[in-house]
Amino acid sequence: MSFPEIRMRRLGLTAAAAVAAMTLTGVAAAQSMVVRSTGPSATKYPIGTKFKAGERLTLVDGDKVVLMQGGKTRTLSGGGTYNANATVVASQSMGETMTRMIAKRPPTQTRGGASRGPATEGAIVRAPNLWVVDYREGGTFCVADPALLLLWRPTDKGVSTINVAGAGASGSVQIPDDSQMRRWPANVPLQYGVDYSFSGDGLTAPVTVRFTPVETLPQTPDASYELLTGKGCTSQLERLVDAMSQAETESATG
Repeated sequence: MSFPEIRMRRLGLTAAAAVAAMTLTGVAAAQSMVVRSTGPSATKYPIGTKFKAGERLTLVDGDKVVLMQGGKTRTLSGGGTYNANATVVASQSMGETMTRMIAKRPPTQTRGGASRGPATEGAIVRAPNLWVVDYREGGTFCVADPALLLLWRPTDKGVSTINVAGAGASGSVQIPDDSQMRRWPANVPLQYGVDYSFSGDGLTAPVTVRFTPVETLPQTPDASYELLTGKGCTSQLERLVDAMSQAETESATG
């Protein structure tokens, strides 16, 4: 058996294991939680609202609520009364997406949650892993492993230079053509609770980020959500929910 065949088989097994884990988690938890809420009922069902087995929620026109349960999401749109804990079957693609998102080591060659056609034209392109730094996103960032910290850009075309300043030092990262990631600059010490600024590569204004440590790496999407919420790592939280919602859409459309 060739190396590519072995690798693909292992990836398939990993994805299958992730799907199985998410399914079991959903059964054990029997509880869903609001992870995104917009529209007239957003104040009625704010982010973080949890529903026990058998509970329902009533929405009106213009509402859109995304629920998470057992590593899967379900999007409810428009007026109606919905079972908050209806069963959602995880697909292999959903398992693969979540495995990639929460992995400590991101894939070496990636494309983010990119637009895939006219229906998603203009959509925000987000990083494909929770633990890589998108220099466009400010705020608090949860660091899984300082030694593995990478800067990510949304395209692999051309050459990008990102300037980094903080902790009394400055440096730059150059991402070459046909690549999307490079390591954090070695001459800029990474410290927690310190403001760092990113500039260059088309940014109209400097972006400020502050790092906070992850003591124990979460092993499931639900645990990741809880950790990111608790530490206030909003950009990574949005990244996780977007990836899950996209996987949900792809599962539904085949």
